[in-house]
Amino acid sequence: MTSICAVPDRQAFLGPADSSKTERYQSWGRYPKAGHRKVSKIYWRDQLSEALRRADSASLLPYGMGRSYGDSCLNSGRDLLDCSALNRILDYDWETGRICVEAGITLGDLLEVIVPRGWFLPVTPGTKFVTVGGAIANDGHGKNHQRAGTFGCHVKQITLYRSDTDPVVCSPSVNTDLFQATIGGLGLTGVIGSAEIQLKRISGNAIDVETLSFRTLDQFLELSAISDQSHEYTVAWVDCLAGNQTRGIFFRGNHTEKNLPYRPPRIRVPFRFPEFILNRPALKLFNRAYYRFNARKPGSELVHFDPFFYPLDSILNWNLLYGRRGLVQYQCVLPAAGAGAVKTIIEAVSNSGEACFLAVLKAFGEIQSPGLLSFPRSGLTLAMDLPMRGNRTLALLASLDQLVLANSGAVYPAKDSRMSQAIFNAGFPNWASLASYIDPKFSSSFWRRVTAE
Repeated sequence: MTSICAVPDRQAFLGPADSSKTERYQSWGRYPKAGHRKVSKIYWRDQLSEALRRADSASLLPYGMGRSYGDSCLNSGRDLLDCSALNRILDYDWETGRICVEAGITLGDLLEVIVPRGWFLPVTPGTKFVTVGGAIANDGHGKNHQRAGTFGCHVKQITLYRSDTDPVVCSPSVNTDLFQATIGGLGLTGVIGSAEIQLKRISGNAIDVETLSFRTLDQFLELSAISDQSHEYTVAWVDCLAGNQTRGIFFRGNHTEKNLPYRPPRIRVPFRFPEFILNRPALKLFNRAYYRFNARKPGSELVHFDPFFYPLDSILNWNLLYGRRGLVQYQCVLPAAGAGAVKTIIEAVSNSGEACFLAVLKAFGEIQSPGLLSFPRSGLTLAMDLPMRGNRTLALLASLDQLVLANSGAVYPAKDSRMSQAIFNAGFPNWASLASYIDPKFSSSFWRRVTAE
């Protein structure tokens, strides 16, 4: 493979600044709302240096698909660089599985190219509608953390555009400090122009999936420990509305040599739903039915990889189900010694009166994340989607923060919209080290909130 990741485009085509319709640049949770001063659409990598040169101090943030749930992808009152058009494949080697892409390409577009050629993403989050740049900037994780670590573990090289220097090539062995700051660096160290990634070899597009039920946290932990030895992918759905129970459905899967046809469903949520639709009684009935249906599933089944990895992607604009005020996702990680706090958190949500539509529980492995601000670490991670209901929701999440803090855990910045500076500092003690690598012209709503800048 002849790497061209560090070579800029030979031609530059300047696109117009998209200063209108900036209101559409929100996060996936649609809370908090952001009003951006200007959004500039970037079409070619050669535009980046000029855009950075013209920018004011602490005024810019790159924006991809906006799939972060909170405000880490927002820069309210300041400017965005829309990099979603930087979506080209630059180079590849189908013998080794090494591929170089622009950072605005989505995982979904990449999968369409690599899967027919016998390759797969080494790590993938729960949606394919994120960019490679976003997966790097948040050091995304997936169902196989215990085997493969984070997305950043498989990034071999990055070309970073900054306002204070020429484009910089960084990797695990070159400009290592800047590389580690950029992995999980929330887009603050510069614009990732291109990235070289090592793919994973597969023989077919089908996953052999086994579905099991559990009724206690101890049963989940036992299933997880056993399954991590035999299955590459493990994850669990948890019923957060079942009172003091910790019941759920455990999914485990492996790649196979089989190929299955797949036509993605075309379901679109056409408008914001009224807030009363996602009410607690209705969700309790849904959760009970979902648990019983999956608990009765016999043995294993072959499924196409898409619904296994990306179950919600088949419902376009599903975030509109949460109504006018949007949703908040609370995702935390707790060390194994604090596993009991997971049960306490689930019970707190169940007893709060809030309506939790989706909760996911997963055991992280021992593989160390490469970034200074990477979220995954050994232990248990719990993610819960909640409709935003104002102060009562914020009060609940603040109480969960204290449980996480007391058990030496952390809250995921990519999903957060409200944690305090103290909670952030405790969960990410390397934050001050990252600050020294932030591009002087970059900032974000999230960073200003958690560092009081």
